[in-house]
Amino acid sequence: MSADLGAIVSDGMTRFRVRAPRADALMLCLFDKDGKETRHDMARDEDGEHWVLELPEDMTGQLYGYRARGEWAPEKGLWFDEAKLLVDPHATQLDRRFKADKALTEHGAETGHLVPRAIVMREYEGFPKKAPVFDRGGLIYEVNVRAFTLQHPDVPEDIRGTIAAMAHPAVIAHLQKIGVSAVEFMPVIAWMDEPHLGPLGLANHWGYNPVALMALDPGLCPGGVRELRKTVEALHEAGIGVLLDLVFNHTGEGDATGNVICLRGLDDTAYARSEDGVMLNDSGCGNTVDFGQEWVRELALDTMRHFVARCGIDGFRFDLAPIMARSPGFDPEAPIFAAIAEDEWLQDRVMIAEPWDIGPGGYQVGNFPSTWLEWNDRFRDDVRRFWRGDADISALATRIAGSSDLFGKDCRSVNFLAAHDGFTIADTVAYEERHNEANGEDNRDGHSDNNSWNNGAEGPTDDPEILARRAADIRALLGTLFASTGTIMLTAGDEFARTQGGNNNAYCQDMPIDWGGRDIELEDHVAALSRYRAERLSDFLTFPEDGRWLSLGGEPLGDGEWQDPATAGFVHEYDTERGQVTLRIDRNERKVSREG
Repeated sequence: MSADLGAIVSDGMTRFRVRAPRADALMLCLFDKDGKETRHDMARDEDGEHWVLELPEDMTGQLYGYRARGEWAPEKGLWFDEAKLLVDPHATQLDRRFKADKALTEHGAETGHLVPRAIVMREYEGFPKKAPVFDRGGLIYEVNVRAFTLQHPDVPEDIRGTIAAMAHPAVIAHLQKIGVSAVEFMPVIAWMDEPHLGPLGLANHWGYNPVALMALDPGLCPGGVRELRKTVEALHEAGIGVLLDLVFNHTGEGDATGNVICLRGLDDTAYARSEDGVMLNDSGCGNTVDFGQEWVRELALDTMRHFVARCGIDGFRFDLAPIMARSPGFDPEAPIFAAIAEDEWLQDRVMIAEPWDIGPGGYQVGNFPSTWLEWNDRFRDDVRRFWRGDADISALATRIAGSSDLFGKDCRSVNFLAAHDGFTIADTVAYEERHNEANGEDNRDGHSDNNSWNNGAEGPTDDPEILARRAADIRALLGTLFASTGTIMLTAGDEFARTQGGNNNAYCQDMPIDWGGRDIELEDHVAALSRYRAERLSDFLTFPEDGRWLSLGGEPLGDGEWQDPATAGFVHEYDTERGQVTLRIDRNERKVSREG
């Protein structure tokens, strides 16, 4: 691990070291309990890129930040402004959450009262190194920590909405009931709101706008690293792995008119630019982190090592992962992949790519390293289309068989029907159109094509026939997911029919899960599907090549039936050591059954 950056306490001394190669001067800023600031000049390190200061005392608990002096020329990537308090990129704990403010964008505007202060921490106890608690083919459970725990009736009020709540026995009991192999925490790294949300009275509730990549959000994880570590230990004891959703593709510093809070104020080469100096925006969030820079890659590696070595994290899901391999085009042999594969802390971790971004050639499904898993949106779309009634069985069979058209025989697919971004499973069968009016963008945001259907009424209804059709559709969708080859993923609450009221981009909506309104019958159904799959997990790792494909009537499927949208389903039979397995999918009956 890179142990020489950040604030390091050792032998009664505290050493501060930070990278800012183009700054003329750098100052360490210390804050007392009343907020009074004391500045100390730092010295340029002999490598010319870093600044260092060593103070002769153990400063554990000390609040600190940096200020940089130099040229202010944003058009040249120089944002040095002594009025800006800067967060240490290697900070692991902050004293408060980030807050959007116009002063963060204005040259000469003081921000010492706005920006979170980093906290000097003693060296953390190492987490015993062991293999990840996760099996390919298992069930990944995507969790928004706050939404999942905020209204849980069995969780004590003082820890609701925090990572600590995920370790509560009632939460763990639910995860075990539905057979979760690993929880995947949506971002828990300190983030800030997008600038347009404040005037609308809204806030970011998803966390996909990070600032300090190693610092846990003080609201979600007030106990810092130790709180996350204890939760990981409790989940591991229950046989459940823990994955972190990391956002390395952009930061909350925004575009060329954005914030000066961290990397931008220290070294703006963190952000990719075109040959003519224009900031690239392959993330769609204002900036693109430049993984062509070795020091940027090392910061990402340090972040991952930190969470593995100190918290026991089993792996990571990477938001807009192609950006990690851009130079500027996507490179399947990008240096970051080799660095991870060769790293003693990371080489055995679970790595999951969201394999698309909005840059050139941004759709890279199937092109990540053979050891990685990948989110497979083709599975979501083709399965939804089949049950909606406008797709043939050929596409469905390909997805159930592990998407060999994308991944070959090595099934690296993470199959899902819904994720944080998009309709919930329940909303997929209840809304034909998105309903994002509450987001304040006149319903223009979010995906317009959701491959959804409403069964005869848009949104809530008391019609028993419509409700019955929706319930059958949800079970058919879930049955298809649990019958598929590959790793599978549920977003928290989809097992009991949570709804977002048709909002398919609810990042700025505080939507705690209603535990009192769960569909317990559906939840029990999902638990049964999960038990069946877990007992036969090896069956779902690779698809049998010698199976028999039959019509619903039991006859071999003809060539024309595969591409005929009127073909209502199929029967797939194959042999295992335990005997014959029969999978039957019937669109007319809205049923999926698997025997054997």
